[in-house]
Amino acid sequence: MSAKILVVDDDEITRNTLAEILMTEGYEVLEAGHGADALTKLEKEDIDLMLLDILMPDMNGIEILREVEFVSPETKVIMLTGHATFDTAVNALRHAAYDYITKPSSAQEILSRIANGLARRDEERHKRILISQIEDSLLQLKEAEGITGTAKHKRQVISMPDGVMLDLARREIWRGSDKERLTPTEGKLLEVFVTNWGRVLSHSELVFLVQGYEVADWEAPEVLRPLISRLRRKLAVFPDGERWISSVRGTGYIFDAQRPL
Repeated sequence: MSAKILVVDDDEITRNTLAEILMTEGYEVLEAGHGADALTKLEKEDIDLMLLDILMPDMNGIEILREVEFVSPETKVIMLTGHATFDTAVNALRHAAYDYITKPSSAQEILSRIANGLARRDEERHKRILISQIEDSLLQLKEAEGITGTAKHKRQVISMPDGVMLDLARREIWRGSDKERLTPTEGKLLEVFVTNWGRVLSHSELVFLVQGYEVADWEAPEVLRPLISRLRRKLAVFPDGERWISSVRGTGYIFDAQRPL
């Protein structure tokens, strides 16, 4: 399966040129002309890598990067800019950008950086799979030997409504043959909700519990909205799953699914 790449640039000519170069190489390409459109596509699609212009009229690249950390943390991001400064580059890298190149760049240079970014993504994904397999093997070995490990080594499987099961350690939720894999951020968000089942959590509190840092009260709802939307879409695979997370107007969210008997 070819990698899916999102090209984000408010300049249509630049955007179309990049898209043509990538499609010629066999990549699946999506385009966005502004930040809001880019975030919407990240919510709806599994994007492997994003080429992101750092200067755009509605949201700058750093603002988008900050939200990508919530919406699609596994997506590799390469910043594109015609205004290269050291401070801008450092700021982008601090917000989890994988790489940083200037415009204009040759097609060969862009394709090389993309190949490196996709290789890094595949490597990280492979490591996560191996770690998960090793943890499962160790757990099975301990169970076979009658060894009881500490709670942090046990699989954290929780019963959800209508026979749905949630494995927090593996970040998987399933019912029969229906299964959804959660990103690290989605998994942490659902863990926070389940741990606080039935309690209203403010926007700022949720951001702090999930990401570990504080944001302004006005900023928190905007940061959370795309992540909540993405998690709801995955929960919607299961009976009434789209209703498990409810918005509390002007305050935050509550996980008010019916508790299993």
